[in-house]
Amino acid sequence: QVQLVESGGGEVQPGGSLTLSCAASGSFFSSYVMDWYRQVPEKQRALVARIGSGGSTYYADSVKGRFTISRDNAKNTVYLQMNSLKPEDTAVYYCSGNLLSKTYWGQGTQVTVSS
Repeated sequence: QVQLVESGGGEVQPGGSLTLSCAASGSFFSSYVMDWYRQVPEKQRALVARIGSGGSTYYADSVKGRFTISRDNAKNTVYLQMNSLKPEDTAVYYCSGNLLSKTYWGQGTQVTVSS
């Protein structure tokens, strides 16, 4: 069983930055594919960024060049650095971990981009 706990959300003005963190408990963190998703009311959760066990990354087109996903396996933590934030980035952001067809989710953290 893996538990994921997100932190770092909050309110920021357009053009600002935030860094989200997702701390994982349990073993084999380095083997997990780690994702960041986001969800707005009445819409499906959408993949924002992914980092593989080997460090390969994927970004949704809407965040390319602005967001950076990274991981620190020694700290069992994955990060999402978000720069040049826009109002449309407002959402609840969720961390998920995937290993051997099992997916674990965090509780989510709210990010609000507003002037």
